[in-house]
Amino acid sequence: MAKIVVTGGLGYIGSHTVVELVNAGYDPIIIDDLSNSQAGILDQLTKIIGFKPTFYQFDLCDEKKLKEFTEKESDIEGIIHFAAFKAVGESVQKPLKYYHNNLLSLTNLLSAYSGKDISFVFSSSCTVYGQPDVLPVDENAPVKPAQSPYGNTKQIAEEILKDAIASGDAKKVIALRYFNPVGAHETALIGELPIGVPQNLVPFITQTAIGKRNKITVFGDDYNTKDGSCVRDYIHVVDLAKAHVAALKLMESNYFAGYDVFNLGTGNGNTVLEIIIAFENATGVKLNYEIGPRRSGDVEQVWGDVTKSAKELNWKAELGIDTMMASAWAWEQYLSKNPL
Repeated sequence: MAKIVVTGGLGYIGSHTVVELVNAGYDPIIIDDLSNSQAGILDQLTKIIGFKPTFYQFDLCDEKKLKEFTEKESDIEGIIHFAAFKAVGESVQKPLKYYHNNLLSLTNLLSAYSGKDISFVFSSSCTVYGQPDVLPVDENAPVKPAQSPYGNTKQIAEEILKDAIASGDAKKVIALRYFNPVGAHETALIGELPIGVPQNLVPFITQTAIGKRNKITVFGDDYNTKDGSCVRDYIHVVDLAKAHVAALKLMESNYFAGYDVFNLGTGNGNTVLEIIIAFENATGVKLNYEIGPRRSGDVEQVWGDVTKSAKELNWKAELGIDTMMASAWAWEQYLSKNPL
């Protein structure tokens, strides 16, 4: 089995991707510093896949630890790089934290495997588009100034990867531009697990529904959208995880070399208020929410054109909003009875 390094592999998207890698016949090797995840996810993964995946705990910004890892795991065939700080709001407040972690971890990883014939999948984001002029936004849209330091780290990272390809430091790279991942695995054994106050909408919804939070704040109702709240393209995390397997398979083909990017979304936009209603409809649980002021760093509306992903990556999202909300709620209920 081909060994695939999954950085941030105990995180939300990373853990689901580990499952899909195993399902596809790969051997995942997890690196995670547990700064935004929990060690208990390793046991949850074991329950799903039937064995305990190989796990290394260290920070990719630590060059010495990374060197020790590369010497021990010298026969890998691919890297899926998730490890990064990801909260838009926090990045506005702590930009240097984001630039240091998100960029140094990437350059260290590229340097450690410089010149080797390894498939590299990068966890990028639709934030690279800023506020697009045309919706849905496709991969050829001009990159606008980022609305947050987090978004800027993704823009800079993509430039670093293109330069690494041009110089020969990297051989095959695919950057996957995520829209908004939500939901949880069908077993309800893994899902989004925010540390502290959630930065994303759906875990705030589920924590409010179960009583951990008093209410949800909708950041702004005066945007130029159908109900005044922000619009996003919400995608089930399992669909997203499967796209990483598709990216590896594309890079294994004889005709792929160099660098490419793909949007990962459903191709549809939903407002924040529509997601709240969708959760209520899918679960029968009424939510307490209020309208608050706009949040710094938020883009008004964005959803993706996923034509290229369907045609060239041979991938498309299959799970709908009801499944996203129901699975997220099942995960929250599991956590309430089985805290990690």
